[in-house]
Amino acid sequence: MAKFRRRTSYVGANARRITRPRIHLDYEIDATAVQAEAAADGCFPLITNDRALTPAELLTAYKYQPQLEQRHEELKGPMAVTPVLLKDNARIKGLWCLEFLALLIRALIEREIRQAMAREHLAELSLYPEDRGCAAPTATRVLTIFDDLARHRLFYGETLVQSFPPELSSLHQPVLTLLDVPSSVYTAI
Repeated sequence: MAKFRRRTSYVGANARRITRPRIHLDYEIDATAVQAEAAADGCFPLITNDRALTPAELLTAYKYQPQLEQRHEELKGPMAVTPVLLKDNARIKGLWCLEFLALLIRALIEREIRQAMAREHLAELSLYPEDRGCAAPTATRVLTIFDDLARHRLFYGETLVQSFPPELSSLHQPVLTLLDVPSSVYTAI
């Protein structure tokens, strides 16, 4: 509850009186409200429109939420989706279709390599710098190791003189094998 108190002071030789209001707050703790909040501490409602879910299934669906958020983070992070100035709605829809397909491909790469690792009984792959192990490879890590691969072709005029295929390292081979991609895709001339 707020109480107003007036402060009076005298200024100058003419003894002019100046009154300014000051606010002072008085409070008291409601013990019953504190006990009720303490009893509900750490509890929060899970709201859904699916009435067929049991409480355990609802909690499982709620715990899956961070994985959905991770996919949203990929749009803003590695894929760098930003606002664009397209004047035609069809172009905007087309761009988002491509973004969705890229996100789907990224998820499929992760799923494929993780399932292959489980099938081959591999605990981890050396995808991190300094050959540190990665138990759950992400599409970003998998695609990053292929960043430095390049095919070079030497031309004399319009005639191809020689083609230099990329050299696959000891890290590239197992990843390609796990993804069921033949190495000839990279080494074919």
